[in-house]
Amino acid sequence: MTAVTGIDLRRVRLRRPALRRPFLGRSPLARREARWGYLFIAPWLIGFVVFTLAPMIASLAFTFSNISLEQQAPLRFVGLENWTKMLGDAQTWASLGVTFRFAALQLPIIIILPLMLALALNAKALKGPGVFRVLFFMPYVIPFVSGVLIWQGMLNLETGWINGFLRFTGIQNPPNWLNDTAFVYPALVFIGIWAVGAGIIVNLAGLRGIPSELYDAARIDGAGWLASLRHVTLPMMSPVIFYTLVLGIVEVLQYFLVPLVINNGTGEPGGQTFFFNLYLYKTFFTYQNMAYGATLAWLLFIVTLVISLVVFRSSRRWVYYAGER
Repeated sequence: MTAVTGIDLRRVRLRRPALRRPFLGRSPLARREARWGYLFIAPWLIGFVVFTLAPMIASLAFTFSNISLEQQAPLRFVGLENWTKMLGDAQTWASLGVTFRFAALQLPIIIILPLMLALALNAKALKGPGVFRVLFFMPYVIPFVSGVLIWQGMLNLETGWINGFLRFTGIQNPPNWLNDTAFVYPALVFIGIWAVGAGIIVNLAGLRGIPSELYDAARIDGAGWLASLRHVTLPMMSPVIFYTLVLGIVEVLQYFLVPLVINNGTGEPGGQTFFFNLYLYKTFFTYQNMAYGATLAWLLFIVTLVISLVVFRSSRRWVYYAGER
């Protein structure tokens, strides 16, 4: 090598790759822009550290202690005692079962129904789509507790409008929606449909982003409405469906406010509305056991994380991005 090139390799000094640092090696303008950038995101970073990261670390530390709101015994490290207690707690798994059973009914509806309504609102044959968009979105801006109380009155056994309509149609013994174990989940789903307006807007935005050339090409190939829906709309809408699915999973696993307002958190009827988040809330603020409540919160976080990771993993097979090959 030396004889051919005339270069003595023993005298060649290999340069080590320079370490990348935020400001070194940049022009004064780039350094000034970087400083301004860090300054602008500093409020978010400070808020994230103070109000999110620090409480998460503190709650994790609580799971290994005996801390409570009415601290009578000396604060001490208990190791995995809270985790062992949680694994043997029948109420933990019963409330998780309630949450999963309701999720199996609620999740498909809050994914499919907004997409179907968005398809209807996006149809060219619909007259005055703006009016319908406003009507569907208006319930979403109403305070949710007020909406739940309205639905509680509508589903009342004796004076509710829904049962009154059923009696008018000839059904003399309408269901006791909120106090019957067979009908309480459909009633909760009805209440959840009240706020699908945001999902409709998201799906409408996704439908408006689909290039019309794809539908023209499908029409030239002889595709009808159903074939265009299957081969054009659903693949192009898969990122939006994936987005709403992930948010829906997180939301339904944290289901809490509706059963708290309707049944005062008692879990009636028959414990069918004693959701996991309700058990967590009662452990924290009714039983004032912060250590065990933090352990339940971390279990919910782990369950949500595992399910979300499985969904993200599966998205490689069914989510299509237009920029990918």
